[in-house]
Amino acid sequence: MERKIRNSAKALIIKDGRMLAIRQEDNGDVIYLLPGGSQNAGETLTDAVKREVAAEIGVDVEPLSLEFVIEGVYGAALHRVDFVFLAEYIGLMDNNRSILPSDENQVEYEWLDIKNLIQQPLLPSKLRKQIIRLVEGETTVMYLGNEEDEDLNG
Repeated sequence: MERKIRNSAKALIIKDGRMLAIRQEDNGDVIYLLPGGSQNAGETLTDAVKREVAAEIGVDVEPLSLEFVIEGVYGAALHRVDFVFLAEYIGLMDNNRSILPSDENQVEYEWLDIKNLIQQPLLPSKLRKQIIRLVEGETTVMYLGNEEDEDLNG
């Protein structure tokens, strides 16, 4: 079996001490994910961030800087590399509504209070402390390793 590696461009959108996240529900469990998705061949990561955020939640963003890289290694079948960009919130797209068409479990987007981010079910969980550090102006770690491994950057 050929091993697939997929690049995923994610947006970390911070405004007024809160961050924008997609709320996903599955069998009563709630998790939050950063908006974004797969990079297409011939597309830059920053273009992928803009396209995916617009498609998922109907929000226009401007990627500012690459902040985090985290991997998801799932056996031989899939290896995902997430590139997380700090992105400026420009506003709602012309349609003025949340779209969320790509996954039936994605129910809405929410602004999460960053002060309480440690308690939120944001995945990958390794991002929680690093996002707080970023907002507080502290040193962050860019490469966070495999999301399934122990967080040594505590």
